[in-house]
Amino acid sequence: MGDVSPTSHPGDTGSSWIGNRDDRLSNLPDDILLDIVERLEIPDAVRTSILSQRWKQIPAMLSEIGITVRFFEPPHDESETSGDTVRANATMLEATRSILERRSATGLYTIHSMYLQFYLGDESTIPIGQTVAYAMATHRICSAEFTILTKVQVECNDADLLIQGGQFMSFVDACPNAFRGLTRLSIGYIMLDELEFLEVISICKRLEHLHLYRCNMTEFSLLEMEHPHLWKLEIIGCGFQKVHLKWLPKLIVLSFVYWTSQHYPFFLGYVPLLQSVCITNVGFSLQKNLKLSQLLGEASSSISELHLNFKCESIWVKPEGLKQFSVAFHKLRFVNLLNISEECDLNWTMFILQGAPNLEELCIMVQDHFCEMLGGVYRELHGFSEEKKDNGVIEWETSSGFKHTSLAVLRIVGFQAQDKFMRYIKSVMEAAVNLKEIYLHEKTLCRGCRRRARKTSMYPRTWRRKRSIRKEISKGMCSPVSIHFQRQMRSANQ
Repeated sequence: MGDVSPTSHPGDTGSSWIGNRDDRLSNLPDDILLDIVERLEIPDAVRTSILSQRWKQIPAMLSEIGITVRFFEPPHDESETSGDTVRANATMLEATRSILERRSATGLYTIHSMYLQFYLGDESTIPIGQTVAYAMATHRICSAEFTILTKVQVECNDADLLIQGGQFMSFVDACPNAFRGLTRLSIGYIMLDELEFLEVISICKRLEHLHLYRCNMTEFSLLEMEHPHLWKLEIIGCGFQKVHLKWLPKLIVLSFVYWTSQHYPFFLGYVPLLQSVCITNVGFSLQKNLKLSQLLGEASSSISELHLNFKCESIWVKPEGLKQFSVAFHKLRFVNLLNISEECDLNWTMFILQGAPNLEELCIMVQDHFCEMLGGVYRELHGFSEEKKDNGVIEWETSSGFKHTSLAVLRIVGFQAQDKFMRYIKSVMEAAVNLKEIYLHEKTLCRGCRRRARKTSMYPRTWRRKRSIRKEISKGMCSPVSIHFQRQMRSANQ
């Protein structure tokens, strides 16, 4: 901030800005000062308290508190030791106490959002929970979130998962009042038994958002979930054999990523408000193709958004007839099909268009992410299909004379000037009589994929080539459709 106050002139030699109680910034009203400080990260916001007596009170008035252990860890380019994580957690505890304990017990200032990220399993963990529990008892906290990290993640085996699961349950048992006040919980790399999972869910009475990552159960069992307030559920890469969402009356968003079962990975019970579903899998060789209407059951009748991610591997959905699919998905408005392998055909996606009469936008991403794909003997070793395939869905044929009146937008990411894409686009245009816009995006390649790309991109770059493709696509079509070509931005990991 320098030694010259905002009110001084370049030639002045007056007191520093820190010591000048009449500086212009400090003379601002409390609500404006608070708005300025809330735009800072917590470590910087706390440091403002040393500027003057006036500033000392501002951090205690914050309505949004976000403290992460990452603030106190070594830089990413330095190797991290177990001692570093212990010190970072201890500093995290000090910061949490500093922020929460200085607030007035009168509760004049509501905490609208509190987010804490910390490590599990050392002596600082339980005091963090106790500090939060006391704050919940003495202040009004609208939203409280724990993101709990584990010290063992890379090459984590079952023994590590069990140890970390025991540490997590010890934390829950020691700080039940903190968990009762949580509205969001994110936890990963733990192993619990069925009763322990049920205990955690029942203790978190206010829970609205649950994120489970790489969690497992101690034995083959069914995870049943019932909760009156949960509206968002994410189950990512967990080893559960079966998940039954038995009674979640407020559930709106469901994400389910990867499963090990050879059968349907989850069952939906009472979820009357479910609107958005995201399902991701790689189509392992021993897994059966899934019928979406059976997987989602009666809940599918309320779904308006459907996201399916194939991770550049085999197609794992099974086409269904018009009768089954249209009854189940009559409210579907938006479908996003992600990471369809370049080796797979696109014709099978027509069954979704044919079975969702109110669909308004269809998005398709076609790409092979070479950085993450396995090849050769490694595919069989890890349970992947020997080669990527459409699993028979390529044989799907659209009903003769089929017309769709609701689809307005078709978006293809990873478009190539190939017969496969041209035929598919014309098929959609012939069926979707009210189609207005077609967006053809160039595929995004990370640095690694660019190095390993096996063939030159066939995305049109010159205006002459784009005009030629527009003319070819529109040939023989009755209704005019706007066709847009859009180059992709570079991906973040380049």
